Amino acid sequence: MKFVTFEKSDKTIRAGLLVNDEYVVDMFEAASNELPAHLLEFIEHHDKYMKKAAELLSIPVNDHSVYQLRDIRLKAPLPVPKSFRDFYAFEQHVKTARENRGLEMIPEWYEIPVFYFSNHLAIKGPEEEIVIPADCEWLDYELEMACVIGKEGRNIPAEEADKYIFGYCILNDWSARDLQRKEMKVGLGPAKGKDFATSIGPWIVTKDELEHLRLGKGFNLSMRAHVNGVLLSEGNMKDIHYSFAEMIERASQGVTLYPGEIIGSGTVGTGCILELGQKMHRWLMAGDLVELEIEHMGVLRNTIT
Repeated sequence: MKFVTFEKSDKTIRAGLLVNDEYVVDMFEAASNELPAHLLEFIEHHDKYMKKAAELLSIPVNDHSVYQLRDIRLKAPLPVPKSFRDFYAFEQHVKTARENRGLEMIPEWYEIPVFYFSNHLAIKGPEEEIVIPADCEWLDYELEMACVIGKEGRNIPAEEADKYIFGYCILNDWSARDLQRKEMKVGLGPAKGKDFATSIGPWIVTKDELEHLRLGKGFNLSMRAHVNGVLLSEGNMKDIHYSFAEMIERASQGVTLYPGEIIGSGTVGTGCILELGQKMHRWLMAGDLVELEIEHMGVLRNTIT
């Protein structure tokens, strides 16, 4: 199933179920208040709600609780997730990005999956404008996939970690490269270079929808990024070095993970301008349309302003 958060014409924000990529069911309305109005609450207790939600897949399209996708405004599926950890799990991206800065690969990267915390209060949704940070001239996108935690757990072993995943979505880890470059020379970060915005969406796909595509440590899912209609980035999620299960194992060591937390994969190979280089494309500027696409997961679009 695919879940969204959407805004109706009266400005009401509701959790929705996407049907045939064309209609959105207001779950709260359709289930006569038996399902939560907001997706975070649904995820927190999804074990008891999923059966009822599945019944809504067959609801008539002329029901009062069903809206055409074009008639509503999609928001970030989790507008305020409980936290956001972003990992660094694709070897090609790490190698190339470091080479472009004259740096060798670090052996420690192969020993542990590493992550940083980003701003979970600056989450943006599909079609939402991204404001260029003050003093930033090197704005970049990052093509990533994210998993959403659906079950509380601590010290979770990798072989058990899939049980703790609710679903997946596309993630764009916007980056102010000039700010990031300066602050990371100090030995901490990224911080302000990532603080201003992270886009997720357009919906959350439950993990069962992708299971048949599992390959290696990832999934056989093509990943693409277009800027102003021009294809710049192209990779595949199957090339990931650390699985989401390994990331969850690392993140939960000595720490409790809760439903509604987001874990990012890090950038797929070729998945940002920093890696591609300025000869391939300039840094982003106002007016640019950035579209991230992952097979079976939709397209996440944002315009720079």
